[in-house]
Amino acid sequence: MAEEAVIKNTGLRGVTVADTKISYIDGEKGVLIYRGYRIEDIVANSTFEETAYLLIKGELPTASELNEFKNKIARAASPPEYLIHSMKLWPKDATPMRVLSAALSIAAYDDRIDDVSLDAYEDKAAALISAMAAAMVVWERIRNNREPVPYSEEMTHAENILHMISGKKPDPEVARVLDICLILHADHTFNASTFACREVASTQADIYAGALAGLAALSGPLHGGANEKAMNMMDELKNESDIESWIRNKLSNKEKIYGMGHAVYKTYDPRATILKKLLENLSAKTGQSELYDLCAFVEDIAVKVLSEKGKDKIKPNIDFYSGTVYKMMGFSHDLFTPLFAVSRIAGWCAHIIEERFGLAQEKPALYRPAAEYVGNYCGMMGCEYKPKST
Repeated sequence: MAEEAVIKNTGLRGVTVADTKISYIDGEKGVLIYRGYRIEDIVANSTFEETAYLLIKGELPTASELNEFKNKIARAASPPEYLIHSMKLWPKDATPMRVLSAALSIAAYDDRIDDVSLDAYEDKAAALISAMAAAMVVWERIRNNREPVPYSEEMTHAENILHMISGKKPDPEVARVLDICLILHADHTFNASTFACREVASTQADIYAGALAGLAALSGPLHGGANEKAMNMMDELKNESDIESWIRNKLSNKEKIYGMGHAVYKTYDPRATILKKLLENLSAKTGQSELYDLCAFVEDIAVKVLSEKGKDKIKPNIDFYSGTVYKMMGFSHDLFTPLFAVSRIAGWCAHIIEERFGLAQEKPALYRPAAEYVGNYCGMMGCEYKPKST
């Protein structure tokens, strides 16, 4: 009983529920690893497509394997005509995250839906990488009364996202920044959305059901929606005359400073370190240095005030800078969380595959956590049932 009391009501923090070979976090040292490789090395030497292959397949691809994987993504990148026709009838004020869920549900028709082989799941993972990005960019075009732009096999996945939204050839440097953002968001161990995917996969539901569960979990402001909240905060602070007082008041009222602190990291999020540098470079390129300066100033003040309160382990996480980076690239605020999904679909698929075919086979087949009942016991104590309506 004493052991149960220690772990109850923890939100599963620190409770190991399964083994994984996909990613690893050292929260004390600020280390993130994908399949044995540090995130800093992957960002310096890889692309999103290669990173997605690594996460899904478990090893880096050869040149021919990577080319085949890119071709699978490209072949699945054009949404079905019936989906595009349907989306044109949807309310233009529908949020992109809701549209992603609806589009993925409609587009997930697959003539191999009942094929649960590893090869089929890996092919479906490549298709889902395409489908997630395509649904986002097609909706962005449709809601702005523009026709969809086709996917180009001559461009990278990041370049295609920028091209399919704007209709213009993207700047290579900006496309590379987006490519790195996709890499940084691609996986992050058993976060809320990934655990949702794995929980659904443990029921032996198909890969599309798992991905939809991930989307639903990601939509919450405490998870994927935090980057949009952080950007909204920066917009509010642009016109604030005394930022330090604003931050102190927020913290005194036990309100959140979005983008500060993390459930796992007890130091600087390594992804935030990379994004901060990207933001600095991008701000110089786009002539928006005042936005970078504001973010850096808010970080300094927030860290100082938190340290004074004995919370010196609370540092910026990836959400603190990712929304600002996306804004500088021209994305609207409500696309920040969908962009997260466009990245994280690679990790979700990797975890669904591991749950179905990998190490997870060594645990009980179905996730079924326990709960401690703390309600009334009348029915067990012989009490008479008396509805209030009587």
